[in-house]
Formats: sequence, C-alpha cells, structure tokens
Amino acid sequence: MSAKYTFLILTVILLSAAACTKQIPIEHLNMNLQPNKLEYTKTVLENEIPGVKVEQISITGNAIKEHLDTNNRFIYLFIKGSGTVTVNKENYDIVPETILVPNSMLNLSIKASEKDTLHFLKIASKLTEQDLLDLKDFPKENIENVYYRKFTDCESYTEPIKSPNTISRTILPNKYIPRIAMGTVQTKGPDKVGAHEHGMLEQLFLGLTDNKVVVFADDAQIKFPEYSILHIPLGSSHSVEVEKDEIMYYVWMDFFRDKKGEEWLKTHNKVDK
Repeated sequence: MSAKYTFLILTVILLSAAACTKQIPIEHLNMNLQPNKLEYTKTVLENEIPGVKVEQISITGNAIKEHLDTNNRFIYLFIKGSGTVTVNKENYDIVPETILVPNSMLNLSIKASEKDTLHFLKIASKLTEQDLLDLKDFPKENIENVYYRKFTDCESYTEPIKSPNTISRTILPNKYIPRIAMGTVQTKGPDKVGAHEHGMLEQLFLGLTDNKVVVFADDAQIKFPEYSILHIPLGSSHSVEVEKDEIMYYVWMDFFRDKKGEEWLKTHNKVDK
C-alpha cells in the first residue's frame, strides 16, 4: 500500500470521527447597548429546540409593550439590571436573577430603572394539542396567576450527581407550563456536576454572573462563561466542572419531549426548611 493511499485512508477516518462528535452550540449574549440605542433584540440558538424560541432583549429608557399570543407560553428571565414589569395594572419589581411567567395574561409592559439597562431572555414555548389538554389538569392558580420569583427565594433541592457544597434551586417547577422546568446550580470550585444523560428532554444552560466553568458532552467540551447560553446535545453524557476558586452559577432549562419524561425530576430531592 502506497504512503499516499495510507494517508488518504487516515484522513477519511479522522474526518469521519470528527463528524460523529457532537458539538456544543453556544452563543454569547450582547450585554452592551450601542450608543443612542434604547433597545436590542436578537434570537439566540435559533431552531436548536423544536417549538422553542429564545430571544435576548436589552432595554433602557422608555417602556416596551409586550402583546403575547395564546399559541405559546412565555417565560422572562431577568439577568442583569433593574426595572419594573406591569401586568394587569400590577407592578413587579425586577432585580437581577428574577423569573416572571405571565401565564394567561397577554399584555404587559417592561421598563428599566432610570439610568440603567435591563437585560433579559424571553422564551416562548409552542403549545401542542396534548399540552392544551394537560393544562386543564394543572392547578388553576398555576396557569392563571402571574408567577414571579427571585431566584434566591426559590425552593432548594439536592441531587446525587452534585456535591454537598452545591446550592441548587428550582426556579420554575413543572405544572406551570407543560413540559418545562427550570432551576439554578451554584457552587465554588473545585467542584463538578457529575456525568449524566437524559434522552427524554432538551436542555439549555444560561451562564449567570461570574460563571466560569467547562461543560463536557460526550467527546466535546467548551468554556461556558457568564452571560452565555448553550444547548446540551440531546442524549449526550454531559457534565460541568469548575476549577479552584472559580464560580459555577447557571440556569438549567429542561424542555421535556412529553409529560412522561418529567419523571426525571424525581431525582431532585427537596430540602426541608
């Protein structure tokens, strides 16, 4: 066999192996408005998860009006800056790391505090026919009232894949929006979230203030800093590591493929107060 032919075979093998490696899609959020700009909107990780749209929105100055539709359920994650959200004439004070779900309320306004810029994600999840049926069985207060929480006020839980040093919180329990749950993970290095797999759900991570970790998924790995959002490849064996004296602090967002997949949440053990 000639050296040229051998080289050609090795090249094909290496390219094939590279093609089989699942990459970790990531986008870094724009946290700086351009001079004289009052608003910035961009769809991030577009078309990564069927039926889910994620937008980064940054505003300063005048309030923006949101007119929502009934085909989706919406989640607002406020990550930097302060402001006010007004829903049905009721005001909700916004500080960094706050979640708001309007539920059946379709009109709201969002305003940044004076001389501040408010940065947040707007997440839309398209309702399926099954979702509409499932909503009828949800607690009435969960689907009609505005859900509003500071992350630090949310219920804590533990999980076998995390160390005792980790603080985990459920910021959006299931049974508010069909097939969705969200939470935070916070610790100081050296620490890690152990390798695990979940083929029953799609997952996004949002890096919060000072987050500086490495995310692994099968053979791929990527640096995951603050104010970035990534998509864990479906079904991959993934983990998160943080080095000594660095911070791990991110939001996980679970988008279940069906309601049966929500059984995964039973691995979260509620912490008694």
